[in-house]
Amino acid sequence: MTPIYLDYQATTPLAPEVAAAMRPWLADKFANPHSSHRLGREAAAAVEVARGEVMAALFRSPDVPRRRPGPSGAGGLGPGLRRGTTGGKLFFTSGATEALNWALKGTFTRLPEHRRRIVTLATEHAAVLDSVEWLGRMGVEIDILPVGPNGIVDMDLAAARITERTGIVAAMLVNNEIGVVQPIVELARIARSRGALFLCDAVQGFGRVAVPLDACDMVAVSAHKVHGPKGVGALWIGDGVTLDPLLHGGGQEGGLRSGTLSPALCAGFGAAARLLVERAEHDQAHIARLAAIAGARSKRWLLNGSSADRYAGNLNMRRPGVDAARLISDLRQVAFSAGSACASGSGRPSHVLRAIGLSDADARASIRLGFGRYTSEEELIEALTLIDQAADRQSSIAA
Repeated sequence: MTPIYLDYQATTPLAPEVAAAMRPWLADKFANPHSSHRLGREAAAAVEVARGEVMAALFRSPDVPRRRPGPSGAGGLGPGLRRGTTGGKLFFTSGATEALNWALKGTFTRLPEHRRRIVTLATEHAAVLDSVEWLGRMGVEIDILPVGPNGIVDMDLAAARITERTGIVAAMLVNNEIGVVQPIVELARIARSRGALFLCDAVQGFGRVAVPLDACDMVAVSAHKVHGPKGVGALWIGDGVTLDPLLHGGGQEGGLRSGTLSPALCAGFGAAARLLVERAEHDQAHIARLAAIAGARSKRWLLNGSSADRYAGNLNMRRPGVDAARLISDLRQVAFSAGSACASGSGRPSHVLRAIGLSDADARASIRLGFGRYTSEEELIEALTLIDQAADRQSSIAA
């Protein structure tokens, strides 16, 4: 029996349309997209079509605020770090981890001495926090801002700590563990007013909430979080912003990202992005229905993070006295998690849950349920019932 899958923040099921789009490039159309012969040119054309589809999905939100120019004195970012106002370019990567590493390390090398300072949030993904820690060992000044119990950064604090010495500000749009939506536009506006670049980790937000592209200088996304294949992601870089390469070699991807691209993975990402646009209203309505069901049937659980500023398809909640790891182990019929898949098995409570003020005991009593396009209402109801029953058994034994 296949378990009911409720771990959409870890990865999403591959869409059938995506598998179909990838199949030809895994079989007969196997050519290297960087080769100059006809088969290579066909593969390269498929990559460019996919690039356009991902860009179209990034730009699709009608409510994205327009980029506001910074003050006249905000341009002192150093050589190669000027920003523009429209368009930008999308570079394929092996995933969002590479994209975030590249964004941070590729800009660090171009920061002038007086701007070697990075500001980020305590609830960021490890790809950001670990990269920032590495940069700290390279001499960069690091400032990690705390968040409140709702998981959202205090804007007055951000305004005070993002100074004219700051070169980069990095913040996640939708938190991967608790689903909280950060005020990215406001954070970016502060960064711009101080002359800093703004990097947005939009992995969990892409296709789910509006990505404020015009407020950002760099945006990282991933295919496998939106029903695409694993092993491919992208970094969008705004006009006028340039990075040093992270990977050196053949100079593929405009000379900035070396390595042979997989036409199959790129085509899959493109097809997944196209579906995000085509199914946007249907997916959003479906998630809203599922969230209403989950909310009505989770009265005995306490929500972690903001109840208002959040993505509805991520339900992170706790029940005092419950051992989440044991709950996951006991419930073979349901696939869910206690937090980020990247940190599973570490034995340490989630850094995100600690950041919002939860005790270690409350963090270990917390579970994350992620649902989406292919979750049925019946499956969700059954899964919630099984989870509650298992939690009740734990409580009765403990008593």
